[in-house]
Amino acid sequence: MKFATIDIMGETLAGVVDPARGKFWPLGDLMNGLADAADLIAALPQLMATPLSPPTSDSLALTDVALRAPILKPPHNIICVGKNYRAHAEEFSKSGFDAGSSAAEAIPEFPIIFSKPATTITGPDAPIPLIHGLDEAVDYEAELAVIIGKGGRFISRAEAMSYVFGYTIINDVTARDLQRQHKQWFLGKGIDGFCPMGPYIVTADELNVTDVRVICRVNGQTRQDARTRDLIFDIPTLIATISKSMTLSPGDIIATGTPEGVGIGFTPPKFLAEGDVVECEIPGIGILRNTVRRF
Repeated sequence: MKFATIDIMGETLAGVVDPARGKFWPLGDLMNGLADAADLIAALPQLMATPLSPPTSDSLALTDVALRAPILKPPHNIICVGKNYRAHAEEFSKSGFDAGSSAAEAIPEFPIIFSKPATTITGPDAPIPLIHGLDEAVDYEAELAVIIGKGGRFISRAEAMSYVFGYTIINDVTARDLQRQHKQWFLGKGIDGFCPMGPYIVTADELNVTDVRVICRVNGQTRQDARTRDLIFDIPTLIATISKSMTLSPGDIIATGTPEGVGIGFTPPKFLAEGDVVECEIPGIGILRNTVRRF
């Protein structure tokens, strides 16, 4: 099953979506008045435990609504993982933008965890902002994102997947110059609008994430095309590692890292420019499409 968040006539609604049929059903039609993204986050454990079937009536046409990010206000910052594909870790080390490690340290021994504030979240078709003074080295990063379905701490690898509600797509947009200058990643990745997300959440039972493609195209040119089987640290390892330090909550989002092919991996680098169309695709979830716009 897939879930989405929409805007219609100034109202934000979370619900079940059927992209093939072009239909959307507000969750309020299914479960005790659920009507927005905050309700969806609070209801994730119940949704996991109670299989739902979309109703056949009282739907909205997707052509009549605007898609938002499926989760607008996660309980914590978006939890991100750096350098989690071997080829990307190597291209990042060679790029000159990795201020935190040497070439000999390109492949991390332990997961590199950082965060993006929730203010970065935008949805499908929302602009990727180019802002004066922050626009010299803006890069794309297509990623599979995990949505936590039930909370917990000290989660074992063996039990980790039972805590997953589903998956979505994130574009971890990054200002590479800020990332290098400040020798950490929060400011370069934390700019408002630098986390397009969506278009949908697909539930865990519908997607085998041990080996799915992660693709990114810029203006129709394929830049990234890898498979999650190439992750250095798999999803159970990430959940176990993160939950040692913090209690995960329903609705938390873990972005699992980006594969080789980001802009800094080219010579010269291929940074985003005004008018570029960025498409991040994971088969089984959908295509997250955003256009770069100068503000």
